[in-house]
Amino acid sequence: MDIFLVFVGLLFIILGLIGSFLPILPGPPLSWIGLLLLYLTNAVPNNWMFLSITLIIALLVFTLDYIIPAMGAKKFGGTKAGMIGTTIGLFVGILAPIPGGIIIGPFLGAFLGELSNKTDSQTALKAAFGSFIGFITGTFIKFIVSVVYLGFFIKIFWDYKEILF
Repeated sequence: MDIFLVFVGLLFIILGLIGSFLPILPGPPLSWIGLLLLYLTNAVPNNWMFLSITLIIALLVFTLDYIIPAMGAKKFGGTKAGMIGTTIGLFVGILAPIPGGIIIGPFLGAFLGELSNKTDSQTALKAAFGSFIGFITGTFIKFIVSVVYLGFFIKIFWDYKEILF
């Protein structure tokens, strides 16, 4: 059973890394589930303080991921239409078979959203840039947290590998 939990935990860690780029998957919370599964093995002693702190961080980053792009758009003069455009553009960018769609999509979506709000093109471009910067910042933070959780997973696994296998 321990081996199964380790492999499923590793799968969640990998999904968390992927989820740090795809808005469909909640990256850090998935990575945290991977850590939890590792701690649920008989070989690894429970450390509820560690799991609690990492859970709080995962949930905080998950929440900030929705706030940071909005703050970026607002700071650069964006409106709600730009934020909606960013989200739609992100999904289109993920599904579009073009290179860089995940980067171009949110920017173009924010720009078109601002234009649909009867904003002049210069202001729309500025708001789209702010939304894009917010999106990149949120993605970077999610990725860093997921990589740190991967590091924790590897370190804990390495410390208890003889007992696990």
